[in-house]
Amino acid sequence: MIIKIPKEFDSKFRFILVAAERAKQIQNGAPPKIDVKTGKPSYISIQEVEQGLVPYEILEEEEEEE
Repeated sequence: MIIKIPKEFDSKFRFILVAAERAKQIQNGAPPKIDVKTGKPSYISIQEVEQGLVPYEILEEEEEEE
């Protein structure tokens, strides 16, 4: 399987993190957002993230108060 990293991701690492979190959701019972033949959560989540179906948000660390 060839994975296409969407342009909105700043790194491969972030893509994998988003897909891994989505795979956990699917394993815990969340319905898939796409119709696929395989039931492997990791494969489903990668396909969903590639298609832009999984929203995510980058949270900034809060600055320490002095």
